[in-house]
Amino acid sequence: MPVLDATTTNTLRTYLGNLRRPIELVASLGDGPKSAEIQNLVEEIAVLSDKVTARTNGDDARKPSFAIRAVDDPRAEVTFAGLPMGHEFTSLILALLHVGGHPPKEEAELLDSVRALEGEFRFETFFSLSCQNCPDVVQALNIMAALNPNVSHVAIDGALFQDEVEARKVMAVPMVFLNGEVFGQGRMDLAQIMAKLDTGATARAAEKIAAKDAFDVLVVGGGPAGSAAAIYAARKGIRTGIAAERFGGQVLDTLAIENFISVNHTEGPKLAAHLEGHVKEYDVDIMNLQQAEKLIPAKNVGGLHEVKLANGASLKSKTLILSTGARWRQMGVPGEDEYRNKGVAYCPHCDGPLFKGKRVAVIGGGNSGVEAAIDLAGIVAHVTLIEFDSQLRADAVLQRKLASLPNVKIITSALTTKVEGDGSKVTSLSYKDRNHGTEHDIALEGIFVQIGLVPNTEWLKDTIALSPRGEIEIDARGETSQPGIFAAGDCTTVPYKQIVIAMGEGSKAALSAFDYLIRLPQPDDLAAAA
Repeated sequence: MPVLDATTTNTLRTYLGNLRRPIELVASLGDGPKSAEIQNLVEEIAVLSDKVTARTNGDDARKPSFAIRAVDDPRAEVTFAGLPMGHEFTSLILALLHVGGHPPKEEAELLDSVRALEGEFRFETFFSLSCQNCPDVVQALNIMAALNPNVSHVAIDGALFQDEVEARKVMAVPMVFLNGEVFGQGRMDLAQIMAKLDTGATARAAEKIAAKDAFDVLVVGGGPAGSAAAIYAARKGIRTGIAAERFGGQVLDTLAIENFISVNHTEGPKLAAHLEGHVKEYDVDIMNLQQAEKLIPAKNVGGLHEVKLANGASLKSKTLILSTGARWRQMGVPGEDEYRNKGVAYCPHCDGPLFKGKRVAVIGGGNSGVEAAIDLAGIVAHVTLIEFDSQLRADAVLQRKLASLPNVKIITSALTTKVEGDGSKVTSLSYKDRNHGTEHDIALEGIFVQIGLVPNTEWLKDTIALSPRGEIEIDARGETSQPGIFAAGDCTTVPYKQIVIAMGEGSKAALSAFDYLIRLPQPDDLAAAA
């Protein structure tokens, strides 16, 4: 049975027209159905271009798997242990192109640093086909393996290689190993990976940032609010910069988006890429992988505000737009930090497949928690949903669906008190019955936390007014308690944390910043007043 449908086949044939050198697909197969699928896949790909050949007599220890190699330089190779469909199909297409000599769409300076790496770098990435965070990591490491013979990369489907997942204690994806040791977990792009490998990269970036002139508008944060703010500011023709810890923000961790007006359906990573692409169409100085650590407001109206970064550099600007977003709220109980990525997880779409056939809990009875429980129920043996309140807070349609599932138990009026484990993985969860005061333990292997968001504003304490929840207090124009400093998005007191609302707030903040700038006293006015 064909793996690729007619539409996908035609699309892939078009992409393969961009190959610049011959490549070979080498499959290492076993006897199972997945081996048959991989054999079909490599053979279907091979007939689409005269620059692609395939054979099925590979000897890789991981079966089923297949390597993509450059014929004229077999050291340019990437390997998929599993069938790269779902979110990883784009990774397959890009791997074919990059091993085949088509240049990656990354900054030339970054690619040069990849080619210059010396030493031996054997990367392995465990992924799941439902993980929206995994493709960025897989694609980045594939680029490195295609460009530098000192780098190899194997992308491993954790659901297919469960024994290896168990042996290497992989309980969250993407999980990256380098030369057999854990290198990193979670979403990473090529620049982030190189920053970890190239010890001088941070210092060089700080030096470049320190040399920048002051901005008219500096946006801190690169999510929907920050992107909109940067675009609106740049369209006014004023000097605009954007400093972001990771461009796209929390949108990168969002799976399905179905309420973004005029777009029936999209996914977080795709929307984040579109946001960045749109910002790049304007004259905006984008500074990615930059974490803000301290704000020093201007001493006088019209003076320069300063943002100190984690790398030691500082940025100055006449106005600021703070759009640092929010992150998943943690339970704050003993054992949570110790067993993070060892059974405690925050992304059911990413990590759910690793718990196939196991018992898990979901903490939180809002829409996110109930949706997570519904998704997990189709994968795991049993789901216990724990809600602090006396009733679930999710939409009624979701509650009805949840109640219909036979392998789900709902516990309300429950306070999670402790996560237990054996040192390497979660073994149980403790909770207190809020009605009767009794303590209970649940034996399980996974805990998925879905209890809302906390604003990324700790670095702003004692500089601008924050609400009791830590949100930046703003007025109707988006201005904070400090003149010339504005804020937008999920880090503010604006209710309803939605992408479309954040974009509107970012746009408004930029317009307000521009209005503030044009009303500042000019040097001639100040001289006349003196």
